[in-house]
Amino acid sequence: MLVLSRTRDETIMIGDDVEITIVDIRGDKVRLGINAPSSVPVHRKEVYDAIKRENAQASQMDPGEVAQVMDTSKQQRGSRKKY
Repeated sequence: MLVLSRTRDETIMIGDDVEITIVDIRGDKVRLGINAPSSVPVHRKEVYDAIKRENAQASQMDPGEVAQVMDTSKQQRGSRKKY
């Protein structure tokens, strides 16, 4: 792991396309600004882990389960009131 010291308004570059800027420091919290191309997904670690977990579960569903989820979804959409 590379450990860097930065102060407010200083930037770290990752490759040619990703900039991480220290926006604010308050006590033990640091606010980061991340500028990256739209093709580079940027998530908090806990969100990234949840996405991976959901994708792994979805990839292990059998076709019958997928059909059941799709049928339930269609029924829910059809029962919504239209105003």
